[in-house]
Amino acid sequence: MADGANAILVRRRRHEQTAGSGTTRGALGNRPLAAVAAVFTLAQLVLVRPVLGLGWDEIVYVSQVTPHTPAAFFSAPRSRGVSLLVAPVASWSSSVPLLRVYLAVLSGLALYLALRAWRGLFPTRVLVVGGAFFASLWVTLFYGPQAMPNYWVAIGALICVGCFLRAREARSARAALWGVAAGAALMAWMRPTDAVYVTVPLLVLVLVRRHWRLLLVLAAGLAAGAVQWVIEAYVGHGGLGQRLSEASRIQGGLGWHIAVDDQLRSLGGRALCRPCTGSMPNPLVLVWWFVLPVLAGLGLVVAARARRLGRTLVPLACAATAALPYLFMIGYAAPRFLQPAYALLAIPVADALWHLVKTPGGTWRPVGAALVALGLAAHLAVQIAVLEGTVARNTENRRDWDRTAGALHRLGVRPPCLLTGHESIPIGYYTGCSSGATSGNNENTTPGDILRTADRLPVAHVAPAGGTPPRYARTWPVHRISDLDVRVAPRPRRDSP
Repeated sequence: MADGANAILVRRRRHEQTAGSGTTRGALGNRPLAAVAAVFTLAQLVLVRPVLGLGWDEIVYVSQVTPHTPAAFFSAPRSRGVSLLVAPVASWSSSVPLLRVYLAVLSGLALYLALRAWRGLFPTRVLVVGGAFFASLWVTLFYGPQAMPNYWVAIGALICVGCFLRAREARSARAALWGVAAGAALMAWMRPTDAVYVTVPLLVLVLVRRHWRLLLVLAAGLAAGAVQWVIEAYVGHGGLGQRLSEASRIQGGLGWHIAVDDQLRSLGGRALCRPCTGSMPNPLVLVWWFVLPVLAGLGLVVAARARRLGRTLVPLACAATAALPYLFMIGYAAPRFLQPAYALLAIPVADALWHLVKTPGGTWRPVGAALVALGLAAHLAVQIAVLEGTVARNTENRRDWDRTAGALHRLGVRPPCLLTGHESIPIGYYTGCSSGATSGNNENTTPGDILRTADRLPVAHVAPAGGTPPRYARTWPVHRISDLDVRVAPRPRRDSP
């Protein structure tokens, strides 16, 4: 009996030691991922800087939840996810630097959690390089601290696909199932249509393999994220089909449009390429974009030889479907549109890079290591150069809006007020005015409503210098502000009693 009791105690101690060492290894494995996320956060604060003013789309999202300025028109394609994301700060503070710091820290924490979702599927060194590659792209650094949805779709995609693969391999892993639902909900919360494109391969796979529990979890996550957008479609847009149709119209009509060349032009730092004209950026700026699919293909070959094809094929398939509408279905481009695809490609690409650096037996390849190090250094230099130019241009553009707002204040256009015409949404936000449009994608008023508002409040119309004003503003006094013609409605003359 004594021997039996001793044997039980010995086995228990061994089990506890094994569990403890596994926990220690897990904690040590998370530290490099946390380091990548921390450097990413710091790089945003240093390179993009919290003083960068709000951009056009950010204004639309932030204005929905801040009490400091009127809400801008919210068009059919947009979703409320970003507005809710910034609400903890924007709902009580108008400080843009505070909002930037909040989003930078939050985006770094989100990257860490997204990379952790892939622990056990790939070695930690692969996840570190993959996370660093995605985080070092200029488009990731630029939009990480901004109130925009695409980075968060990318994070949701990483979490959803990583947890999906974990759940397939260990069907009793409850945490992985929660991760699938959370990632899908985050994507749909930010951009419902993007969430559908990303998850198409996952939905097909669970249907073919008849993983009904995983299908239910994935569908529930998508539904939870998109439910508000769907309800709003019926409340404010005449139904889901009508909202999708309106969203397609605003985006130029979804259909067969080859936008690959547009995306290439946008890689030079253009936030929005619509219409996308002009010359291509320097070839050095474009090299990484063409190397990316080659490395992804190599990662697939490496995975096949290592007998873990599914772990690489699934994220590559999701990256392809995520990129499909923005490469072949819309007639314009913005580099942020492809962020989910870049995030999903990053891990297979990192796997390929490690294969070029080390043999399967762990021996270094000196030539391969030198070439990869040189290529990554050049890539990082190019990304930082593009980022610096992008930040400088956007900083100046947003200062122009602020200077125009100051000039409008001097003309007597002060809150509460209404601004119409050219760039009325961003200039109106900086001025503290509501914005109105009688036509176009942001149509939300009529000439009659504008004239009636002018009887009560300061109203101004903004147009490029020398432009033809609308009929309702042709008799208003015109003032030149920089390269803009600003027509201010005369205040009605009120007879004293």
